[in-house]
Amino acid sequence: MSILHWEKNETVATITLTNGENRQNLDYANSMLKAFDEILADKDIHAVIITSNDEKNFSQGVDLGWLMKKFQEKDLQSIKDFMYRTNEVFKTCLTFPMPVIAAINGHAFGNGAILSCACDFRFMRSDRGYFCFPEVDINIPFLPGMLGWCKKAIPPYKFQEMYLTGKRTSAPELEQHHVIVKACRDLDELRNESFAFAKSFTKKRKIFAEHKKRMYKDILDVMATQDPPLIESLSLMVQD
Repeated sequence: MSILHWEKNETVATITLTNGENRQNLDYANSMLKAFDEILADKDIHAVIITSNDEKNFSQGVDLGWLMKKFQEKDLQSIKDFMYRTNEVFKTCLTFPMPVIAAINGHAFGNGAILSCACDFRFMRSDRGYFCFPEVDINIPFLPGMLGWCKKAIPPYKFQEMYLTGKRTSAPELEQHHVIVKACRDLDELRNESFAFAKSFTKKRKIFAEHKKRMYKDILDVMATQDPPLIESLSLMVQD
């Protein structure tokens, strides 16, 4: 099964995750970065949408089966490579010289929700899917950088609740707290609304990139200084 594909429609590029639950591993990260490089090379593109073609899921987050297998094989370098490359995906969303928009078509759990937070804007359908951070229930703390871009997407009071409880949140609730631009009634409206919003952008790339670089400087600094020591030590879980 393929991991993703992207296509251009007028001035908008849409990256579609195509691997079912769209769990994230090293191949996923490399495929995302390749897609972003290809999109960047097309000077006629002014916005990017990230979505999925699965009936139930946007992304279920980290591929824990892959991760555990690498631990069992003692292939620690692949795990570190995955974490660095995944951070590079998030950094690319934060610094890409055009808007990156998440069209959340189903469940967005863990790293799937975090991916949408790294995007500049989010839309979500109301009739299917929840948004949550279950890491508190599986003993996995966020990297410091992750906390930064989640806080830029979610008001602090709401992020605290979601992060510490792991509760599943619906699209209407996310809209109420300004986490998403719009809670769309179904898949068709999600596609139409996110595309119309993306198409409305005609900003020049250099100024858009500079705006994002300055706006997210504190987050980028944390990613560069605080995340690497935790990745190198593979401090991925808290043991009871």
